[in-house]
Amino acid sequence: MTPDVERDVADVPLEPPIAGDEAETLVGSLERQRRTFAWKCEGLDAAGLSARVASSAVTLGGLLKHLALIEDHYLSVRLLGREPAPPWDAVDWDAEPDWEWSSAAGDPPERLYALWTEAVLRSRVNLREVLAGSDAGRLAAFTTRDGRSPNVRRLLADLIEEYARHVGHADLIREAVDGRVGEDPPEGFRPRTT
Repeated sequence: MTPDVERDVADVPLEPPIAGDEAETLVGSLERQRRTFAWKCEGLDAAGLSARVASSAVTLGGLLKHLALIEDHYLSVRLLGREPAPPWDAVDWDAEPDWEWSSAAGDPPERLYALWTEAVLRSRVNLREVLAGSDAGRLAAFTTRDGRSPNVRRLLADLIEEYARHVGHADLIREAVDGRVGEDPPEGFRPRTT
C-alpha cells in the first residue's frame, strides 16, 4: 500500500458520526455500506464470486463490478464531469447495457476486487476535493435532460440507496456460498486496498 492509501483507509470512519454535520453523516453512512459490502464479498475465489441464489443472475462478482461502475459514474462522471475511466470508456453500452454484470464472470477475482477498490479510492479523493471547498449543497457537473443538476447531497443519497439494496443481495448470496451471516462486519474489519 502507498502511504496515501494507508492514510485514506485509516481515516475512513467505521460508522457515521452520532452528531455530525450533513456531509459527514452522508459520507459516514456511505462508508458503512461500503464496509459491509466489502465484508460480504471478501476472500472468495471465482466459484464464490460466481455463485447465484435461486433463479437470480446476480453474483457477488457482478455486484463488485456493478458498484465499481456506479462509484465512477456518480462520483467522477456526474459529480465532476469527467469522462468514464477504463474499462467503462471502451464499452458499447447501447449494444451491451448490462455489460458489467455479464462480463464479471470472465474476470478473475483479483481483478474484480481491484476494480471496486480502485473506484472507491477515486470516489473518496473526489469527495474530499469537492467537500473541502464546499458543502453537500454544491451542484454536480451533470445536467439532466431538462437542465437540472443534482447536488452532492442527492448523489450521496442515491449511492447510499444503491449500496443498501446491493448489500441485501450480497447478504443472501454470501450466506448461500459459505454460511457467513451478520449485519455488521467484525470489529476492526477494514476492506482490502489491493
